[in-house]
Amino acid sequence: MASFMLMEPTNQSFQELIGNGIKYQVPRFQRDYAWDRQQWEDLWADIETIAEEQFHYMGYIVLQRKGQYDFEVIDGQQRLITLSLLILAAMKNIQNLIDKNQEVDDNTQRLSVLKQRYIGSTNPISLKVDSKLSLNRNNSANFKSICANLDAPNRRGQTHTNKLINRCFKFFQEKKFGGSGQEIAEFIERVASGMIFTKIVVQDDLNAYKVFETLNARGVQLSTPDLLKNYIFSIVTKNNNVPDEELNELDETWSEIVSQLGESNFTDFIRYHHNFQASLSQKKELFSSVRKLANTPEKAYAYLRSLGDYAPVYASLLNPEDEWWASQDQDYRSAKKYLEGFALFNIKQPFTILMSAFFKFTADEFIKLVKYLYVLSIRYNVVCHFSPNEQESAYNQLAIKIDKQEFTRASHIKNSELFKKLYPSDEAFFNAFEFHKMPSRRSEKKIRFLLAEIETYLGHNTNYSKTTLEHICPYNADEHWDSYFGEGVNDIQDRLGNVILLDKDQLGRSSFANKKLAYINSRYPLAEKVASYPQWNLQNLNDYQSWLAKQAVETWNISYE
Repeated sequence: MASFMLMEPTNQSFQELIGNGIKYQVPRFQRDYAWDRQQWEDLWADIETIAEEQFHYMGYIVLQRKGQYDFEVIDGQQRLITLSLLILAAMKNIQNLIDKNQEVDDNTQRLSVLKQRYIGSTNPISLKVDSKLSLNRNNSANFKSICANLDAPNRRGQTHTNKLINRCFKFFQEKKFGGSGQEIAEFIERVASGMIFTKIVVQDDLNAYKVFETLNARGVQLSTPDLLKNYIFSIVTKNNNVPDEELNELDETWSEIVSQLGESNFTDFIRYHHNFQASLSQKKELFSSVRKLANTPEKAYAYLRSLGDYAPVYASLLNPEDEWWASQDQDYRSAKKYLEGFALFNIKQPFTILMSAFFKFTADEFIKLVKYLYVLSIRYNVVCHFSPNEQESAYNQLAIKIDKQEFTRASHIKNSELFKKLYPSDEAFFNAFEFHKMPSRRSEKKIRFLLAEIETYLGHNTNYSKTTLEHICPYNADEHWDSYFGEGVNDIQDRLGNVILLDKDQLGRSSFANKKLAYINSRYPLAEKVASYPQWNLQNLNDYQSWLAKQAVETWNISYE
């Protein structure tokens, strides 16, 4: 990760971060302040441990150097703002002591030193504060007012985010920092020196993105949407000719995009959205590739509009139950069962093709395409476990052809050499399915889904969510079953040939003879097939799963006649 950065990560206290004449700027279009009472209470609980533990770790702060003493805050602004408000609230308590004529000279001097150290210098003429920390366009004026006056502005029509800043200041203002100016100043110094950050300084926004993706992959959640937003909006406003009203509308559009997707899905959406317009990009090159798509104000506008158009499509592909589908043409409803399959097996690769096709194909052609990709996914991903890299490359090329309207029907995809090359042959699929295992304890829902699809193919329309999974030879075989089944009893628990669907799980470790009676009366074709065997052993299990594999070949099949 060091190659992304100007210097190695270092641990610094809030006091060290904010001292030495260094200034921090939250980018103009960074997200607004959003912490609320729950986070303030959590922070206060952490602060109360410092007296005993001396230190509290606050996580990563990612900065981009803009000058010798100037940095942009790429990630960590919520924590920096809240700690600053905490210190401002403590300083307000010292001002209250001055107003009560308590140690006026000493407390005035303390307040001046603290303001210089943590807040910034005051212009002697305008009395405006040159803040060490400057916020984004929506929070800047409100925060500066608190810095200058040690009081929350009481203005009409305040935005929600500025109300949060003011409430945060008042929340901490009511806390007990100490009974005297000296005790309050000691509290501030103890907190400022005890709150520890890991500081990362990057060269530019491209390297910031690499840091974000690296840390996110390690489970440290940083805000990739903010980083991309800053870039897109900086390009949109490059010529300084965008009125505030229009910027507010763009800001609302962005917020709606992130809200629809959720931050955890954002990067995948950006990547799949990118991959139907340009050559395949993996996560590590994504930010660089997106910058090429939106490197002028006109292109940035178009890119933002496109994100707004496709965000609901992607969110709804992820969630077959999304209410968005109800507002679409009735013909789209039949996509639900295929999308359930994608969701259940966490298969997202087809989404770059489906996003590209949604506005280009008729509803009927779109449904056909979803089905083809679903069948391919079961064969390729779920059973055969072939290379996802080769698949993603092919999908990228197919999606671009749809976007350029070279392919206008589902059959164009199905009959393309790219698709055919991916599609596992009947023989390959049969061979993979014939001895296929799935961990039945962890994957019960997935197994029920697959078996229900075969049941439906055999004429018994089955809703997998209303079935139970029955192990023919019990998962943990007792002495009777161990002796009865014989050789291989410890190797077949997760074989697809040892499980069937029933309405209720009532058979447990019953003998095979008793189970057969239930299977015959179950109405489930797979159970009836198992009941046709005189006994249950490895030979018959293999025979049954071979038969099951033949049914799977027909269940998930694309005709090329």
